[in-house]
Amino acid sequence: MPSPTPSSPASIAAIRTLALVGPAAAGKTSLAEALLVKAGAIAAPGTLERGSMVSDFDPLERRMQHSLNAAVMHLQHADTRIHFIDTPGSPDFLGQSLPALEAVETAAIVISAATGIEPMALRMMEYAASRHLDRLIIVNKIDAASPAELAALLTQIQAAFGKECLPVNLPANGASRVVECFYNREGQSDFGSVDDAHRALVEQVVEVDGAFVDRYLNDGDVDPTELHAPLEQALREGHLIPVCFVSAKTGAGVLDLLDVIVKLLPNPLEANAPDFLNGEGADAVPMHATPDPARHVLAHVFKVTVDPFVGRMGIFRVHQGTVSRDSLLYIGHSRKPFKVAHLFMLQGKETVEVQRALPGDIVAVAKVDEIHFDAVLHDAADDEHIHLKALDFPKPVHGLAIEPKRHGDEQRMWEILTKLIDEDPCLKVEHVANTNETILYGLGELHLRVLLERLRDVYRFEVNTRPPRIAYRETITAKAEGHHRHKKQTGGAGQFGEVFLRVEPLPRGGGFEFLDQVKGGTIPNQFIPAVEKGVREAIAAGAIAGYPVVDVRVTVYDGKHHTVDSKDIAFATAGRKAFVAAMREARPSVLEPIVNIEISAPDHAVGDITGDLSSKRGLVTGTANGAPGMMVVRGTAPLSELSGYQSRLNALTSGQGRYSVEFARYEAVPPSVQQQLAAQFQVKDED
Repeated sequence: MPSPTPSSPASIAAIRTLALVGPAAAGKTSLAEALLVKAGAIAAPGTLERGSMVSDFDPLERRMQHSLNAAVMHLQHADTRIHFIDTPGSPDFLGQSLPALEAVETAAIVISAATGIEPMALRMMEYAASRHLDRLIIVNKIDAASPAELAALLTQIQAAFGKECLPVNLPANGASRVVECFYNREGQSDFGSVDDAHRALVEQVVEVDGAFVDRYLNDGDVDPTELHAPLEQALREGHLIPVCFVSAKTGAGVLDLLDVIVKLLPNPLEANAPDFLNGEGADAVPMHATPDPARHVLAHVFKVTVDPFVGRMGIFRVHQGTVSRDSLLYIGHSRKPFKVAHLFMLQGKETVEVQRALPGDIVAVAKVDEIHFDAVLHDAADDEHIHLKALDFPKPVHGLAIEPKRHGDEQRMWEILTKLIDEDPCLKVEHVANTNETILYGLGELHLRVLLERLRDVYRFEVNTRPPRIAYRETITAKAEGHHRHKKQTGGAGQFGEVFLRVEPLPRGGGFEFLDQVKGGTIPNQFIPAVEKGVREAIAAGAIAGYPVVDVRVTVYDGKHHTVDSKDIAFATAGRKAFVAAMREARPSVLEPIVNIEISAPDHAVGDITGDLSSKRGLVTGTANGAPGMMVVRGTAPLSELSGYQSRLNALTSGQGRYSVEFARYEAVPPSVQQQLAAQFQVKDED
C-alpha cells in the first residue's frame, strides 16, 4: 500500500535525501523495507518471494531474487521528509545505481557484516567522493557476526576508507541493539566504552573549527549540540564518514539509523552543491543551483521508466525553485514547455500525488514523451544551456548480435530497444554496416540476459542472438601517398576522375581529419566533397581487415579532371581507391579493444586466475584484499579473449568468482592475429 499523501515539510531544512548503494546481498532492499516499517510508511515488511516488497516489485527481480532497478521511496520521521533510493548491487547495473547519486546529498554505502568489504563498496565510495557527496557507511546484518568480527570489520573499514570512518553508534548486548555515541558518552558497547567512541567523534569534528579546538583543549569536552555547523562541514569535506550498525532482519539499530539521518546528515542547504554547467563544450561555465524555493526552477531527470501500459515517466530531483501542479517546464533545449498535469512522489511502483515539490524533493511526472535521462527541467527559456557535469559511466563492451525471430519485425525491435536504452544509460545499440549486424552492448552477461528477458516477458518480443564480431579498428603508423585514376567509357558520356592524396597517423583518439590542399583547380571545388565521400566510404569499410579506420588525417593535394566526363561518382571512386592504396603503404595496423578487468575470487584460486589471465594475453596489474577469504585481482586483457569468461571463472573458483570489465583503450593486435584477420578479409573480398 502506498503511504498517505506526504505533508509538506516546514522548510527545506526538514528534507533529507540518500541513496543506498553497495554490493549485492548486502541487504539494501531489506534495510529499505525495515526503514519504511519503522517510520510507519508501511504496516509490515514484504518478501521478495511473494513480490510484496516496496522496491523489488519487478517480476524479473522476484524471479532472480535481487534488485535490478533503482527504486525511489520516501517516509516521514521526526517531522522530516526522507527521500531514499534503493539501488542494485551488481556492477552490471551501474546504469541504475550511479544516476541515483545525482539526486541525493548523501551516499549510504551498505556493507554486510557477514561478507565484509567487497569491490562494489570500494567503487561506490570512490564515485560518491568524486561527486563531493557526504558519505555514510551502514554495516548491516550485525546479527550474523560476533562482536569480535564486527570490531575487526570496523578496523578493515578504516584501513580501506580512512581513519575518518568513525562509528556514531555501536552494537551492544550481543548486537541485539545499538548505543548512540555522538550525543551520548555513557555506557558500554560490544566494543568497549562508549566514551572512547564519543571522544573520537568530537575530536574529529572540532578539528575543522579552530574556535572549538581551543574550547576542547581547555575544557576537555564540547557539548555535541553546539557542533552542528562543524559537523556538517566535516561531512561536506569528507573529514568525517559516520559508520552506523544495523540489522534489517532483527530491527536492531533501524530506528537509530533514522535518527542519524535526521540529526546528523545534511539537508539541501548544508550539502555541497551539485556541479552544474552553463553553456556547451569548452565555453561551459561552472555554476551552482541555489536551494531557494522562490527562484526559477532547476531540476534534473536522473531516471526514466518506460512501461508498455503506463507510458513514460520521468523521475527528477528539484535543485532550485518550486515545482507545482500546472507548472510549465521546459526540457533542456526545448522551446515548447509542457504542463505538469500531475506531480507524484514514488513509493516503489506506487505513486502518491502531491501539489508541489521543494528543493531537495524527488518527484515524477508521467506521460511526457519528450522527457529523457539527464535532462534539466527549467521554467526560464534562458536556462536552456544548463546541464549537470556528466557522470563517468563505464563503457558497455559486452555485446550480442541480435535479430528478430520473425522477418519484418526489425523496425519494432528498434523501437523497443530504444525504450529500454532510455531507461539505462549503460545500454547501447548500434548497427554495424560491415557485417549487417545489430549489436546490443551492456556491462556484462547478466546485464544483457536481463534485457533479453525483459524483451520477452514485458514486450512479448522474441529475438535470436549470437556472439558479435569483435569491434576491431584499423589505423596507420606511417605517412604514405596514394593515387588512383578512375576512367570509364561506355559509349556515351564517360566517367573520369584522378586523385592524389596523402595519409598520416593522428594520436590515439584523434578520429578522422580531411584536408583540401588542391591548388590551381586541378580538382574543381564542386568535386572535393565527392572525394571526401569516397574516402569516408573506404574508412568505414576498412582497407586491410574490413574494420573501420581511425586516427588518420587525409590530405588531398592534386588530381585531374575532364570538362565533360568528370562526375561526383568518378571522384568518389578515385578517392576511395586512392585512400586504400595509400593506407596499404602506411604500415597499417589492426587495433583491438583492451578492457580493465576486476575479478573477485577466493584466496586459493588467485594463482589459477592470474595464470589463466596471462594465457589470454592479459596482464595482472595488482591484487587487493576483499571480503574475508576473498581477493580482488585487477588487470587488463583483450576483449576478444574474454568471450564466455564467466563460465571459465566458475570452473576456476567453484562458482564463487565474479568479474566486471570496462573499456580501457585500443592497442595493436599481435602480428599473427593481424595476418589471420587480413587473410579472412581477403577471402571475403575475393568472394
